[in-house]
Amino acid sequence: MEKKHSPAAYLQVGVITSPHALRGEVNVFPTTDDVTRFRELKEVLLDTGKGKIPMEIEGVKFVKRFVILKLKGIDHIDEAEKYRRKALYVSRENAVSLERDEYFIADLEGLRIQDEEGREIGTLRSVLQTGANDVYVIDLSDGRELLLPALKQCILGVHIQEGWMKVHILDGLLEDRKG
Repeated sequence: MEKKHSPAAYLQVGVITSPHALRGEVNVFPTTDDVTRFRELKEVLLDTGKGKIPMEIEGVKFVKRFVILKLKGIDHIDEAEKYRRKALYVSRENAVSLERDEYFIADLEGLRIQDEEGREIGTLRSVLQTGANDVYVIDLSDGRELLLPALKQCILGVHIQEGWMKVHILDGLLEDRKG
């Protein structure tokens, strides 16, 4: 029976790095491509390690590469300290809209990878964001790792619901590297 790929129900938008000042605000390292999205968010889901709890956003500021959030119910630095290194998520319904041929990283991870002939060759483990273009880290069936640039000439088809991606591997990408 063909295994379906389940798109992620929740998408990470940031990680609390530390408290900010004394009144319970937190510094958040954003893990979303669009940091300004925090302005529109009314709530985030805080992963406590024991589950995700909804937290209402009372205030948003931007300082350097961080987002500073004031979350309702966290009113003192000691309360904020408990959430250091905790991830913040949004439900899929509150996620940003994607353009054609754009995907959430969480939905790509775990996809089965097929070559042009339809042979399954591995699994997409993770996505490296390099600035120029993303690079897909693929665990090949033979134990090797393939770093595949996420370019139109390499990515022939992405089928999230069905759980697979068809790729073209450019010449030289699978060559054994000898030191």
